[in-house]
Amino acid sequence: MPSAAGSSMTEIETVGHIARHRQIQPTELATLARITPQSMSQILTAMEKTGIIKKTPSTEDKRKVYISLSPAGRELLEQTRYERDEWLKKMIDATLTKEETDILAKAIPILNKLATNK
Repeated sequence: MPSAAGSSMTEIETVGHIARHRQIQPTELATLARITPQSMSQILTAMEKTGIIKKTPSTEDKRKVYISLSPAGRELLEQTRYERDEWLKKMIDATLTKEETDILAKAIPILNKLATNK
């Protein structure tokens, strides 16, 4: 399984953007990541070489290409989420008191409501 440890923050962020949009053009990714299209092109080339993404030409305009996650990219996404969740659990256990953990548990539904409100 791929590990997020070998990926840059921009690559991890890019994988997240692709996952949320399923198919997206490189220029849109660059805008979301707040980097130049040239920098995004370099990132996507590296990600394609490692098999994390796949490029699909547009059926309407052959000059355009859509980016989506490959099976390895979806594995990287799941591994990144797992590693993040494990880190968070470890930090909660090591840092928070029982009372703070209880407060956090009560706040989770409120945070979920905020996160899903568009």
